[in-house]
Amino acid sequence: MSWVALFISATKLAGVLVTVTVAANAFSFSRYRRKYLRPFDSPIDESADVLADFTSLPGSDDAFFFGLATAPAHVEDKLDDAWLQFAKEHPCADSESTKRSHPADALMASATGDGGSQPGYLAKDESTRANAKVAKKPLKIAMEAMIRGFEKYLDEDEEKECSWQERLRFWSDPDIELKLAKDTGITVFRMGIDWTRIMPKEPTDDLSHTVNFAALERYRWIIEKVHAYGMKVMLTLFHHSLPPWASKYGGWKVEKTVDYFMDFTRLVVDRVSELVDYWITFNEPHVFCMLTYCAGAWPGGDPNMIEVATSTLPTGVYNQALHFMATAHSRAYDYIHEKSQSTGKTTVGIAHHVSFMRPYGLFDVAAVTLASSLTLFPYVDSVCDKLDFIGINYYGQEVISGPGLKLVDNDEYSESGRGVYPDGLFRVLHQFNERYKHLNVPFIITENGVSDETDLIRRPYMLEHLLAVYAAIRTGVRVLGYLFWTTSDNWEWADGYGPKFGLVAVDRANNLARNPRPSYYLFSEVVETGKVTKLNRRHAWRELQNAAKEKKTHPFFRAADRKGHMYAGGLDEPIQRPYIQRDWRFGHYEMDGLHDPVSRLSRLITAPLCRKNKTRQLDDEDLILQPLGR
Repeated sequence: MSWVALFISATKLAGVLVTVTVAANAFSFSRYRRKYLRPFDSPIDESADVLADFTSLPGSDDAFFFGLATAPAHVEDKLDDAWLQFAKEHPCADSESTKRSHPADALMASATGDGGSQPGYLAKDESTRANAKVAKKPLKIAMEAMIRGFEKYLDEDEEKECSWQERLRFWSDPDIELKLAKDTGITVFRMGIDWTRIMPKEPTDDLSHTVNFAALERYRWIIEKVHAYGMKVMLTLFHHSLPPWASKYGGWKVEKTVDYFMDFTRLVVDRVSELVDYWITFNEPHVFCMLTYCAGAWPGGDPNMIEVATSTLPTGVYNQALHFMATAHSRAYDYIHEKSQSTGKTTVGIAHHVSFMRPYGLFDVAAVTLASSLTLFPYVDSVCDKLDFIGINYYGQEVISGPGLKLVDNDEYSESGRGVYPDGLFRVLHQFNERYKHLNVPFIITENGVSDETDLIRRPYMLEHLLAVYAAIRTGVRVLGYLFWTTSDNWEWADGYGPKFGLVAVDRANNLARNPRPSYYLFSEVVETGKVTKLNRRHAWRELQNAAKEKKTHPFFRAADRKGHMYAGGLDEPIQRPYIQRDWRFGHYEMDGLHDPVSRLSRLITAPLCRKNKTRQLDDEDLILQPLGR
């Protein structure tokens, strides 16, 4: 009898523990839903012919601007930076290694921009390349995803010229990109200055021996060209490119990097300050720290096991590197203002990456909370007293499931695995506005874009996110401008040339010939008029939905396991994913319920008791807003 009594007691205890656990998670999700998933009423009048007019914004003295954004590592040729060296050192992966990939870590992936994948494969044996001289046999010249999307063909007698190292030749010939940008009508062009190009060697001695002053003059010449095309300059000082010499001693984990960065900053500011309208000291610093020093996915990190295991602790490498990057920002902010007092137009900020994260199941709230606590506000909090604006880089949403990212079957995705969710930009802007409204500083959308070679997703994506920005402005958020990423297809970090982010396609087999996509002309029309019209929205959405109805597909550079968890790395060759018949337009997206067994059972039990109006699929002519939660 004693064993029976013990068994009954243990069963009761287990039942109590399960009940308490479920109740605690349900309470956590309830709080999360009230804070982040509360339905909102869109201020967009969808019955009007003009849905958004950025030329006459209520209660604003600032003229709204449109721009295009890029970075040195994406577009510059003749740049022997850490990314190029990293690519040369790591050959491409084979198909077998895909099977040995690890699922994407939720924390790391939540930190990444669209296209910043984690490492997913083991390296392929380079010996297979030694015997590759067979007529017209493709020879890959990249690490697992670094330069994917371009193959070099070897003939018995001749070798076709390869353009994989040229990126977009912005260094040699900036006019092509600048003219394409100018012809859209934008007024702000975001570019960067590469630290490695200015300081190819560690400046341990006199700077005169380690600085490439000719390169600095070349950058000034390019910036003057931007002005000659009638555009203002937004200049980024650090955009994910740490000099290889800094990586050798630990980079941003070491305090002396702050001093070296200030040497670089002083050189740049002293030479071009009067030509720069907006300064960005750091682009997505927490992304760089996560993927370089915690995951070891980006060049310059190579963390050991102890560093990885303790990376996110208060004394770990993540917070250590972020601290030094915050110190560097503060010192750079002061120096830029000191040297630019005479111009009276100094505006200094950061570009901060934000994803909208939500849980897939009831027990995933903790993972979302942890990821948010490390990536959402800490860096901005640490530098908030030295910001003239807060730049927001937003690409979409992440659905967290267990330790990884869930590929949701009925959500639309970019080629590089970012969920399309325009409502998230509206929510993020209000979230940041509420936290930092005491600073009285404006916001700038410093990056927003989608990888989409077919251009069917990009057009509605662009319009819906612009509507989200307009709605945020109409509801009290001060947003100065919107920069789209990017002009032409380029090198996208650890995704190489695979995912296509450009308004303009690039033919790498034909001397980098540019071919503007339909989205280029749509963006140009929006910029020229300052308006998003119902007609443009209807046409863009109709084309995408027709493709979905016809079960057409688009490239997708992420793989998932049988449970739908996305693997960490990208694919050398994309798979095909169908377009999704789901209304994800701004103000129309209906959030899915939780998908864990407990939540599904709860819905099954309560379904007969709840009367829910069935939402009909909106037709092309019916664009009246259906509020969330209806």
